[in-house]
Amino acid sequence: MRELIVTPNKPCCCPGPKADEGLPGYRVWPFVKDWLTTPSAMVPVVKDRWEGPDYLGWAGVRLGIGRSRYRVAPGLYALGRPGPGSPVLATANFKLTFDVLRRDAKGLDAWLLVLDTKGINVWCAAGKGTFNAPELIRRIKGAGLDKLVSHRRVIVPQLCGPGLAAREVKEATDFRVVFGPVRARDIGRFLQAGMKADPAMRRVDFPALDRLMLGLVEFALALKTMALVWAGLFLLAGLGSGIFSLARAWSGAWLGFAAYMLGFAAGNLLVPLGLPWWPGRAFSLKGAVAGAITGLCGWALASSVWCGLGLWLGATVVGSWYAMNFTGSSTYTSASGVEKEMRRAIPWQIAGLLAALAAWRAGLGG
Repeated sequence: MRELIVTPNKPCCCPGPKADEGLPGYRVWPFVKDWLTTPSAMVPVVKDRWEGPDYLGWAGVRLGIGRSRYRVAPGLYALGRPGPGSPVLATANFKLTFDVLRRDAKGLDAWLLVLDTKGINVWCAAGKGTFNAPELIRRIKGAGLDKLVSHRRVIVPQLCGPGLAAREVKEATDFRVVFGPVRARDIGRFLQAGMKADPAMRRVDFPALDRLMLGLVEFALALKTMALVWAGLFLLAGLGSGIFSLARAWSGAWLGFAAYMLGFAAGNLLVPLGLPWWPGRAFSLKGAVAGAITGLCGWALASSVWCGLGLWLGATVVGSWYAMNFTGSSTYTSASGVEKEMRRAIPWQIAGLLAALAAWRAGLGG
């Protein structure tokens, strides 16, 4: 059974399915509470509040679980009881984006036009080319908006701007693209102000909580990498003059893995939390400083000077590497800047990693 919602083209006299019935071959999501009869289709009416499944989905996505599959069917949805004069709000089919919009637009009567962005959020979809003019044109025509609303406006998120050619949409559909606020929570005030955004609505911020969330997602995504790192350290620690020592492999692997996790925490948690205050402009430098600080704990774990040096240097390198994730996640970097930083940092990181492994292995003896 496909886990999607469709809006079947039925005559307006035909009643839609109940919210808990679904359609043949489909499952209706719990956020659908009713169906609205329109001149062109039966449109699902969505709830303006989150319930248990939505919170569970939010938690899973934040931890990187099922992120690529967390999506709703593209098409037209209704919020409240919209009519011909109600606004049309375009969004992505990444379910978390969709959920935030329907929650933050609570109390509004609006049409929600969901684009097929391949399950990607608005900002990333604009960069990847899936939130674009051809897709918006396709959805406007497919939903029959020209018969559904009396105006000719569709409000899109500001962050889709880099990937959307508004003129193409106007020429193909006669609908004018209006760029809404950055945050869905401001959509009510935006509409009350006559679809005019104040400076605060246009400002893109990157608060500490958002930065921390990225680090938590990275932890979930790196679980396989962590297992491979531990296995590699286990093999490297065990090799020696006695061919292979299980005792040395076990203890050495956990020492090396501790350094890896210290660097991981530095790059993914400490750097984003203290982003404005870490020295330097390069994220690789910020991560190296944070990793060097957390890596000091390695000296307390080490049984020798060489081992301590290896653990400290390893944490420094790992922190530098993971901090570079934010070159593509922050609001003030560019593609050319990311490439420039990586070209400069990666050779030093490789050299530092080799030195760290050599010192750590020498400190284990055998």
